[in-house]
Amino acid sequence: MILKSLELSNFRNYDFLSIEFDKGTNILFGDNAQGKTNILESIYLCATTKSHKGSKDSDIVKFQEEEAHIRAYLQKNEDEIKIDMHLRKSKSKGIAIDGVRIKKAAQLLGIMNVVFFSPEDLSIIKNGPAERRRFVDMELCQLDSFYLYNLNHYNKIVNQRNKLLKDLYLNPSLRETLNIWDSQLASFGSKIIERRIAFVEQLNEIISDIHYRLSGGKENVRIFYEPNVKEDAIEAELRRNQEKDIKLKMTTVGPHRDDFAFMAENIDLRKFGSQGQQRTAALSLKLSEIELVKKMTKDTPVLLLDDVLSELDSNRQNYLLNNIGDIQTIITCTGLDDFVNNRFEIDKVFNVVNGTVSATQNGGIK
Repeated sequence: MILKSLELSNFRNYDFLSIEFDKGTNILFGDNAQGKTNILESIYLCATTKSHKGSKDSDIVKFQEEEAHIRAYLQKNEDEIKIDMHLRKSKSKGIAIDGVRIKKAAQLLGIMNVVFFSPEDLSIIKNGPAERRRFVDMELCQLDSFYLYNLNHYNKIVNQRNKLLKDLYLNPSLRETLNIWDSQLASFGSKIIERRIAFVEQLNEIISDIHYRLSGGKENVRIFYEPNVKEDAIEAELRRNQEKDIKLKMTTVGPHRDDFAFMAENIDLRKFGSQGQQRTAALSLKLSEIELVKKMTKDTPVLLLDDVLSELDSNRQNYLLNNIGDIQTIITCTGLDDFVNNRFEIDKVFNVVNGTVSATQNGGIK
């Protein structure tokens, strides 16, 4: 699949933008805070309906405007597909595919798959469990609409249960409704755990070989899923912890508290890995994500690299750049030195300055 072109209006710092991408490697370069990442954010939105930053639609619409639009034009096999996304400050977003409005976000998933890699992702191993859960959820929501459905419902129920736990202080008679929420949480939560187990198994089939080569044959890495509770014990544990939850006014049991361990030669990289080991594992994880998307969708994703090369040493830079040659890639950076020094082939170059984008060079930097 190829993202042929993109149009933005009133999106972040862009009044209007029309940009045509090459099917190979595209570079967006310019100083910081000029709008490079905003372009990647709009692409990610068209693939997932969500911002990679977790931003609300109202924060994405240009200041002093009420609406923003994104139009993405795709080439998928022999078909051309247009995605229209209408963001509004005071209403929910509207989405149309080839001019036909869709009612549910799940209908958009799978049309365009993207892999987003930013400097923050290099800290995914050493950061807290929330970052690792977010990685798993973001990828699974692209690949599995059933998972998205279960996760959305689960998160809503957790929020409603937490509100009830706070309300119980003033209205103890509501206590009898707690069991209803517990049953619903168990129903959706068990499906989330089941899918996460399968996802980790799929990643492990890929990441071991990538990490072994990336570490120069020094390490094997394996991911271990650490569920907060077993899938068939969620409801029982929720009820056993009701008094604790009421006291803390929060739900302490369920997959929203899961974690994922990264083990290399019996070393837990989260706690005892060096920064180099942690970054290598993070890069292995992202490269594995690319391969998993290819395997599951029988298609190639669009790779979005947001100023990540400046955070990698030359060996990791070279490994990354040498392993993305067969997929469309859009890279942001502050300069072209990394690519010129590595004699890396660039197909199209854009200069981004204060919300304006101009194509400055085509093809052939080697």
